[in-house]
Amino acid sequence: MNKAIRILKNWTLPLGMSCGLLGFLAFHYIKALSPIKPATQATAEFLMPTILFIMLFATFCKVNPRDMRITGWHVWLVLFQLAACTCIVLLLHFEPNLSFVLPAEGLMVCLVCPTAGAAAVITGKLGGSETSLTTYTILSNLAAAVIIPLVFPLVEKHAYASFLSQFITILRHVFPLLVFPFLLAWGLREFFPNAHKQVVAYCRNLAFYLWGFGLILSVGQTCRFLADSPVSANVKWTLSLVSLVACILQFCLGKSIGAAYGERIGGGQSLGQKNTIFAIWVTYTYLTPVLSVAPGTYIIWQNIFNSWQLWRKQRVEEKNNRQTY
Repeated sequence: MNKAIRILKNWTLPLGMSCGLLGFLAFHYIKALSPIKPATQATAEFLMPTILFIMLFATFCKVNPRDMRITGWHVWLVLFQLAACTCIVLLLHFEPNLSFVLPAEGLMVCLVCPTAGAAAVITGKLGGSETSLTTYTILSNLAAAVIIPLVFPLVEKHAYASFLSQFITILRHVFPLLVFPFLLAWGLREFFPNAHKQVVAYCRNLAFYLWGFGLILSVGQTCRFLADSPVSANVKWTLSLVSLVACILQFCLGKSIGAAYGERIGGGQSLGQKNTIFAIWVTYTYLTPVLSVAPGTYIIWQNIFNSWQLWRKQRVEEKNNRQTY
C-alpha cells in the first residue's frame, strides 16, 4: 500500500497526462460513450475553474503578502515578455507577406502569454519560492493585459474597441481566478489566523494533487480540441514545433536569469509555465483560430518538462537519503 502511494506521489503528472489522453481516446473511439459526451464535457468545464480556485487558494495560503517584493529577475522577465512580443509584431507589421507569418504569430502568442497561476504549485514542489513566483505571476498578467491590446491590432487590422476597453476585458478574463483566491487566502491569514494555520498544516500537498487531477481534464480537452480542429496536419505539426521551441527557450532563459538572482527554479517556472487557456482565447479574439494549435500543444510540452523536473528532483533526494543512511 505504501509503495503504491509512493509511486502515485512520484508520478502524479505523468499519470495525469496519460489518463487525460486515455480518456480522450475512449470518448473518441468508443461509440457507446457518445450519449454521455455532452454531460462529461460540461462537467469538465465546471470542474476546471473550481479545481484551479481551490488549488490556488491552498497555494496562496502559504504566501505572506508582506514578503512579496519586485526583484531584478522579475523586471528582466517582464521586459523579455514585452520586448519579444513587440519585436515579432513590428516584423509582421512591416513585412506582412513573409512566408513564415503563421509560425511567427504562433511564437508571438506563446511568448506573450502570461504565467499560469498554477505555476506556484510546481515551483513549491521543486523547492522554489512560491511568494516570489506569485509576485511575478501578477506582474506577468498585468504586462499581457497592457501589451496585447496595444500591439496586436498592428498584426490583425480588424476593428477593435478602445485600448481601455480591451485592457479591462483581458483583466476580467485572467484576474478573477488569480486575484480572488489570493484575497481570500490573505483575509484568512489576517482575520482567522488559527483557521489559516490549519489550512497550511493539512493542505500542504493538496494543491499539487489537484493540479495532477486537473491535468487529466486539461490534457483530455486539449486532445479533443486538436483532433476536432479543421487545420491541416502540416500546419498542426509546424505550430506544435514552434510551441516546443518556445517552451525550451523560455524555460532555459528563465532559469538562466533567475539563477543570477538565486531564483533558478522560480525564474524557469515564471517564464516557462504559461496560462495556455488564456493564450487560446487570445488567438480566437485577436488573431485567427488556426493559431490556437500553438498554445494548445504548449500545455503538453510544459507538463512533460515539469514531469521530468519533478522526477529528477525525486531521484536526487532518494540518492541523498541513501548516502545519509
